[in-house]
Amino acid sequence: MKILCNENVPLLAVEALRELGHDVLWARQAMPGSSDVLVLERACAEGRLLVTFDKDFGELVHRAGQRASAGVVLFRIPLPSAVAVARQVALTLHSRNDWEGNFSVVEPGRVRMVPLPEIGKNGD
Repeated sequence: MKILCNENVPLLAVEALRELGHDVLWARQAMPGSSDVLVLERACAEGRLLVTFDKDFGELVHRAGQRASAGVVLFRIPLPSAVAVARQVALTLHSRNDWEGNFSVVEPGRVRMVPLPEIGKNGD
């Protein structure tokens, strides 16, 4: 799976996903300080699932109409340690193959998935 991890995803989670064989780009290294809009645009342009802990991406996708064709996974889980977060992120993403086309929210004990809004042929 091609993934773009937002800057707020711990390096241990990025490394765990790479060890599972995923093609992972980390915004903290590849595009530090970029706006959420630029991160989302890059994920879309490269066909990457966007993984984040930032709720602002829901606003961008559902209210502002930003494209996110490969999907967005928002983790809303406790952050007891980077190791625990890495384990949870890697296990959750690796456990399914239906992330594309959805805005997903991962919470303790459940995953909520909502289809991404369809964008017109002209991008509107």
